[in-house]
Amino acid sequence: MHEIQKKLIKLSQKKDISNMTLRQIGRLIGEEHPQKVKHHLNQLEKRGFFEYGKKFDANKKTKFLNVPILGSANCGEATIFADECLEGYLKISSKLLKKKKNIFSIKAKGSSMNRANVKGNTIDDGDFVIIDSSDRSPKSGDYVLSIIDDVANIKKFVFDRKNKQVILLSESTEDLPPIYVHLKDFPKYVVSGKVIQVIKKPNLKWL
Repeated sequence: MHEIQKKLIKLSQKKDISNMTLRQIGRLIGEEHPQKVKHHLNQLEKRGFFEYGKKFDANKKTKFLNVPILGSANCGEATIFADECLEGYLKISSKLLKKKKNIFSIKAKGSSMNRANVKGNTIDDGDFVIIDSSDRSPKSGDYVLSIIDDVANIKKFVFDRKNKQVILLSESTEDLPPIYVHLKDFPKYVVSGKVIQVIKKPNLKWL
């Protein structure tokens, strides 16, 4: 996908661009030529990212949303690096999403969260986890995507007030040790967002 098209999709997920001129949209994405903006909007329309017409707000005017997939997050041993590369888009019905703005998805790897409870769902290998990127101040008991030593991890965030530390817990059928974070590690320890939903991988056993 062209870089301008990626920027247009990201912009439409944050702002209502239906009433903006091509020049206004161009300024927001760093493109000075309105005709280029128009061309790539048309291309996105043809590919089904936007409805045909004058309104281009992907979140409000389409039945399906395109949620950015920013790589994978480790749910086992720390082996998967969080380079935040856009790997594509998870095309999903808006009716399946609890929140539609300021979100991205991560593909879970490993089994260390297969006993988690995110609104009734576990986090298993191959599931897509929806992250609220606007919520980076988790409360104790929240599930979070965090970066430790350039590695993305999905864990349960527990604030141990007595010992002045944060504990990142695995909830798994395996016996896995927690990760301990000292308060002085902030802000080097980065919370990338709160886990708000799990999109389960397909169950094809019935086929």
